[in-house]
Amino acid sequence: MNSQTTPLAPADFNAVKIAGAYMPLTQFGVIDVKGEDAASFLHGQITNDVQHLDASTARLAGYCSPKGRLLGSFLMWRTPDAVRLLIARNVQAAVQKRLSMFVLRSKAKLTDATPEVAAVGFAGDVRGALSGIFDALPDGVHVKVEGPRGALIRVPDAAHRPRFLWVGPQAQIEARLAKLDEKLKRVPEQMWDWLDIHAGEPRITHATVEQFVPQMVNFDVLGGVNFKKGCYPGQEVVARSQYRGTIKRRTALAHVETATPGAELFHSDDPGQPCGLVVNAAPAEGGGVDCLVEIKLAALGNGSVHAGSADGPTLAFAPLPYAFPADA
Repeated sequence: MNSQTTPLAPADFNAVKIAGAYMPLTQFGVIDVKGEDAASFLHGQITNDVQHLDASTARLAGYCSPKGRLLGSFLMWRTPDAVRLLIARNVQAAVQKRLSMFVLRSKAKLTDATPEVAAVGFAGDVRGALSGIFDALPDGVHVKVEGPRGALIRVPDAAHRPRFLWVGPQAQIEARLAKLDEKLKRVPEQMWDWLDIHAGEPRITHATVEQFVPQMVNFDVLGGVNFKKGCYPGQEVVARSQYRGTIKRRTALAHVETATPGAELFHSDDPGQPCGLVVNAAPAEGGGVDCLVEIKLAALGNGSVHAGSADGPTLAFAPLPYAFPADA
């Protein structure tokens, strides 16, 4: 979600909000974990339950350093022969390399499936177009259907519009893009970044590696952390953040004139030290950028928050589509 150099046109937003749109998603990479120990190996490495991941479900998860800081985040699901991870492309190689170091005696192998796999996002009135590709459509969030053309996953709504993610063999997808053009408007991939931001779903990219424990980016609220599963790198830190005292930092939705992922935030009452960090940003409707920002909860109460410096552009906050737990 780094790109804000190509503004999204009003027609792109209208296609999503009034009709239906699709967008090829090249900002993602795909890691396939194969072998009889694939699920058990991953289960011991990431924040969510892989052992009990069934064939009709996708899950958010994170991969942490021993200090509990996120090295990457992904959506994961089972294919007929692998556990598949959809991850920001600019952190894929580092995450794949690090995970591979811990395979050891496990019968599991990580491969970069990006060259053979394509991902396409759909938003708005898209059921008619998708029903020509898949026999059935998933009806609940993170429900998945699998067919010869790959996986179709319902992901959280954004801007009050339904969204689907199609990930499958590149040849199969490319062969059907022309047909999609007859039914839906093709929009830039930054639209998916904007939609993810409005769904309140952060993504770890190169600019924010090792900056956040999962709760700082709301992964506990979004179902990306299972607190009952066994150990994984950073698990003690993540559990301690959850159970000892309140969580003092969260991720919020904001609009600002300009901001880039990794930029620091400053509060008017304490301009000498940062109070947060931009997690993701995408071109906004009507100009500027919409962003997800990790911030001290105390900084949201009064005063003003600025991007980049104490006298940088002011953030205007908007409600997320979900609530934080009462104890936060």
